[in-house]
Amino acid sequence: MDVEKVFHMNGGVGKTSYAKNSSLQKKASDRVKHIIIQTVEELYLETSPKSFGIADLGCSSGPNTLSIIKDIYQAIRGISHKIMHECDEFRVYLNDLPTNDFNSIFKALPEFHLMLRMDQKNGVPSIFMGGYPGSFYGRLFPNSSLHFVHSSYCLHWLSKVPSALYDEQGRSINKESIYISESSPEVVPQAYCKQFQEDFSLFLRSRSEELVEGGRMVLILLGRRGKKHVDRGISVLWDILSRSLAILVSQGEVEQEKVDSYEVHFYAPSCEEIEEEVRKEGSLKLERVEMCELEKSEQSMDYSTKVAMAIRAIQESMISNHFGERILDSLFENYARLVHEEMIKEDIKHITFVLVLRKI
Repeated sequence: MDVEKVFHMNGGVGKTSYAKNSSLQKKASDRVKHIIIQTVEELYLETSPKSFGIADLGCSSGPNTLSIIKDIYQAIRGISHKIMHECDEFRVYLNDLPTNDFNSIFKALPEFHLMLRMDQKNGVPSIFMGGYPGSFYGRLFPNSSLHFVHSSYCLHWLSKVPSALYDEQGRSINKESIYISESSPEVVPQAYCKQFQEDFSLFLRSRSEELVEGGRMVLILLGRRGKKHVDRGISVLWDILSRSLAILVSQGEVEQEKVDSYEVHFYAPSCEEIEEEVRKEGSLKLERVEMCELEKSEQSMDYSTKVAMAIRAIQESMISNHFGERILDSLFENYARLVHEEMIKEDIKHITFVLVLRKI
């Protein structure tokens, strides 16, 4: 499966859209927003450019991207006014894969520009915004064109499913699992880790070329606590999806062979794995690493349904491409029920890493 041609968050503003089902990501991002604002203010004090380049990588199609752009814009306006060195223009590059619903963002831009003008009494600098489709695992922008790069909950998605997960006949060696599990052969976590290393290294090299000297990145991604690949924070959500598919197999709705051939292009790195790739790349300094845990989750069926809808908004494109659309409703009804059962036993706490990097 060609991830770049298939994978996207659900577009539009309907019931199953990412726009309607990304509040959990927004809540998590808001908890670390102060790090983004502090980084942007420090960057502007050091560089004070007249034209400020910002990229949001993995912008998706919901309201979250414009919310963070507004926060960055207001932070720079505030600090530039304080030091009496105004920024004349902002260049905002919104990036995601070509299949992303960029139109939903573009439709919101007139209201977004109006809101910025209403917030500023003494006029506003020019702000130029555009969509830049393509994989961020490679070059996207001209040399030294960016001052600040932001990416929220995207870098745990790999460029592809690791090829080492399949034997010579193209059959998965990770039977009855769609991600790393307790029953996975040792080669499975190794393959996922190697793919992450290749992807993240390419990401760092590409952004280093595009950032100005002293430019910053704030990257927010899911991860894991230690060396062990299977933990309750992340692995359990994929295990629940495997179990939800197994129910459909038992009901004759899905063939077992179809399930066995489905793997996710996801990896939750450890802090040590992230630090190692930054060290090897060499041109970026990891100035700050924060590990955050979400607050205790609600143990209600409503909350479990919200989790299921969030996963559906993210995974529907890949699942429907592999299994067909007809299983989606029943699959995620099962998923919500199983999430609820798991959370009654023990809370599911995801680990989020917040990385602040500086171009040396």
